[in-house]
Amino acid sequence: MNDVAMLDAHGVLTDPTTLKIQRRLPGPIERVWAYLTESDLRRQWLAAGEMEMKLGATFEFVWRNAELSNPPGQRPEGFAEEHRLSAEITELDPPHRLGITWGSTGGVTFELETLGKNVLLTVTHRRVTERAMLLNVSAGWHMHLDVLVARLNGTEPETFWDGWTRLRTDYEGRLPA
Repeated sequence: MNDVAMLDAHGVLTDPTTLKIQRRLPGPIERVWAYLTESDLRRQWLAAGEMEMKLGATFEFVWRNAELSNPPGQRPEGFAEEHRLSAEITELDPPHRLGITWGSTGGVTFELETLGKNVLLTVTHRRVTERAMLLNVSAGWHMHLDVLVARLNGTEPETFWDGWTRLRTDYEGRLPA
């Protein structure tokens, strides 16, 4: 098991196309699960989209990153105000594991583990084959999870787009070319 006291906020590559990123969150596990699965809570840190909690269920994620912080910061060139992707639930073990596929990558798995009063969230995003997309995904997950930590702690998150831009530059130096 990971030593959560030494948990690095940055994601790491477990192979050349798989990003793993972790956060220690205030529990209980059911509360964190709700932030993963309930649209009204998930839209506060990631994306909206009503999910039927059933293996194979399809739904649409709707990202509006400018709504995640006040102020939203400067949206980078090439990013729309809203982004939509069709998704499907591929793994479901409430409240411990949720797997989702969307877009052109191999999908994302959310794993929750109770650690006393806290919860360890592990996000694994597979088959991100293009470097530019891997940098965007790494900075995106990092920033989205920072927003989740703030929401669960009842604090205001960092300005989303400014944080994302800073983190993308950071990941350029951290991830192999």
